[in-house]
Amino acid sequence: MSTPVDVPIRDASIRLGQLLKLAGVVDDGAMAREVVERGLVAVNGEVDTRRGRQVRPGDVVTLEGATLHVTAAAT
Repeated sequence: MSTPVDVPIRDASIRLGQLLKLAGVVDDGAMAREVVERGLVAVNGEVDTRRGRQVRPGDVVTLEGATLHVTAAAT
């Protein structure tokens, strides 16, 4: 597993597909939908196939070796 990369979000939560785009691990929404639906994304260690799943600061998302740690944006 790779070193986690912090991904700050400005709201209380963000949709899984949006997070993948924000972090730059997918190029667009279509690619986000594909990797999520194929079961390649895990949230807190559990595969989730819902692109609209809400993730929050403290959650850890993994995709093909990339580890994303969701954080709250500094205000």
